[in-house]
Amino acid sequence: MRVAIVDYGMGNLASVSQAFATLGAAPAVAATPSGLTGADAIVLPGVGSFARAMANLTARGFADSLTDRVIRRGVPFLGICLGMQLLARRSPEGGVTDGLGWIDADVVPLASLMTQRLPVPHVGWNRVSLSPKSGLFVGQPEDATLYFDHEYAIADAGAATAATCRYGATFCAAIERGNLFAVQFHPEKSQRAGLKLLRRFLEAAGDTRRDAA
Repeated sequence: MRVAIVDYGMGNLASVSQAFATLGAAPAVAATPSGLTGADAIVLPGVGSFARAMANLTARGFADSLTDRVIRRGVPFLGICLGMQLLARRSPEGGVTDGLGWIDADVVPLASLMTQRLPVPHVGWNRVSLSPKSGLFVGQPEDATLYFDHEYAIADAGAATAATCRYGATFCAAIERGNLFAVQFHPEKSQRAGLKLLRRFLEAAGDTRRDAA
């Protein structure tokens, strides 16, 4: 399976590529929208500021191209960390900025949600609570722990929420809707549990592509 990993200047490309290669996929870094052509799945990683990320995606022509391929054409998609937040309507990080708008939700500072004061950014291993309807977490134990590194979050993605995490507040840890998947944590840094999730994404992507054929 050919997996296009979007390079917009803010992603953890090497470790994400290595994780997919370990699973037998064929990852290819896409530095321009043409690199998405023919991909069986698209991955949007991300580290850094929401405002800068959207500026980079727009300047490099990815924003419109991603919407066309993922939303209109149904190419399976996985957003990672900031790559998940970019699916929202807007975020205040770096100045209030519109996102891709694929999910009817906003990004907020994690600290603004907290009822218990804990260090921010949220860095480290945390347990996630899984939706029984989730396909992305099939095979994961109920007490699965994943690696997080963030200070902003989507509080609630409604029916698209596939998992939540509790860290001073409960926030959305994963999104699942049709061909659209996204996670707030870093599966490429989450060892065995992370690889299991990425393998499940590849399986789900294969199912989605076959159904669309």
